[in-house]
Amino acid sequence: MSDLDLPCPDTLARRHRLLAQIGEKGVLILPTAREQIRNRDVTYLFRPDSDFFYLTGFAEPEAVLVLAPGHAEGEQILFCRPRDPERETWDGRRAGIEGAKELCQVDQCYSIHELDSILPKLLENREVLLYPMGLGADFDARVQLWRNQARAHSRQGIGYPMELVDSSYFLGEMRLHKDAVEQQLMRAAAGVSAAGHRHGMRQTRPGMMEYQLQAEIEYVFQRQGAARLAYSSIVGGGVNGCILHYVENRAVLQDGDLVLVDAGAEIAGYAGDITRTWPVNGRFSGPQRDIYSLVLASQAAAIATVQVGRPVSDYHDAAVEILVDGLRELKILREGREEILDKQLYRPFYMHRTGHWLGMDVHDVGAYRQGTEQTWRPLAAGMVLTVEPGLYFAPGQDGVPEAYQGIGIRIEDDLFLTPDGPEILSAGVPKEIEEIESLMAGGWG
Repeated sequence: MSDLDLPCPDTLARRHRLLAQIGEKGVLILPTAREQIRNRDVTYLFRPDSDFFYLTGFAEPEAVLVLAPGHAEGEQILFCRPRDPERETWDGRRAGIEGAKELCQVDQCYSIHELDSILPKLLENREVLLYPMGLGADFDARVQLWRNQARAHSRQGIGYPMELVDSSYFLGEMRLHKDAVEQQLMRAAAGVSAAGHRHGMRQTRPGMMEYQLQAEIEYVFQRQGAARLAYSSIVGGGVNGCILHYVENRAVLQDGDLVLVDAGAEIAGYAGDITRTWPVNGRFSGPQRDIYSLVLASQAAAIATVQVGRPVSDYHDAAVEILVDGLRELKILREGREEILDKQLYRPFYMHRTGHWLGMDVHDVGAYRQGTEQTWRPLAAGMVLTVEPGLYFAPGQDGVPEAYQGIGIRIEDDLFLTPDGPEILSAGVPKEIEEIESLMAGGWG
């Protein structure tokens, strides 16, 4: 599988939708991400800004999109790098002005070097300016400069934007609801991510380094067409699984320990995000089974509540209730059930929420609360989210039996919400104890 085998989102239709929301009194300025220096003259692998890529599909740096509804010379304007044969010899091919115009289907395309001279005129007689506020101090300053230049003509009866609006809200709401093409892309990202996890389970052996297991998983991601990781892979053996965002991945995987792997591939700009926890030697011990079964039961309860119309908070609450009941049964928590829930006494062992939106960003955009009362928003068809309960018992934690200390378990799946309920996009990687043990022994499909 590669990006070339997958359908392309209709970025032109997305821009038309946004133009209608902006209205003829508004104008949007949206830059892509900046190239970032890794060290000296070496840059990190470039990835376009997600909002920018969502609207353009254009993957080059140094580009800005402007949407100006009703503008006589074209409503959709792109600024990008011109062709430069010398630089392209060093850094790779560029689309150039004409190439970018055709690729992105915009009305006008100009050199990025003309941005400062053209942009102020595009703000004239506009009342509302939308842009990603706070994206960077330098870009904020440039926006204010362009606005001030437009304002300088106000004595001639030319208007300028009096109202500044953060464009992130509008784009967040658009990106929160995935269409049929996005569903295919996210299914592909989850499928490649699942393949990496399955391969990782098969390859795990005592004495292996965490980074060696990481390499096996990421090898499959790239072999199956992922241009990049969705995020830095977490491979935490033993007590390292109790560190939520552990990314050192430099320790030895010990016989008798579990390994927690949180890793996902990015396909065509969309993220997979899967966590599985499995035994290094291929067999769960009794205490490991106790905790794993509890986390798995809490995930099942949470998934059952992911339904259209239910508040987004419900699936977290469902997971917490199962975890609390299990912690009481294991005598790790001894207070009454309601007291534990009211005072959140479970938080030393479960300190994060049960999931998040998923899309072009692994922690994707879109508000979780709505209205002046800031109530939890209801789930709707087209949303994609993760369900990822866990339990973490660091060594020496008060009240935790010694047999459970050092166990960290998280189980995470990606769900696409349909009118009939959730589709589990990441179902291709096992999570039942017997399936995991069978796969690691070489007997699972």
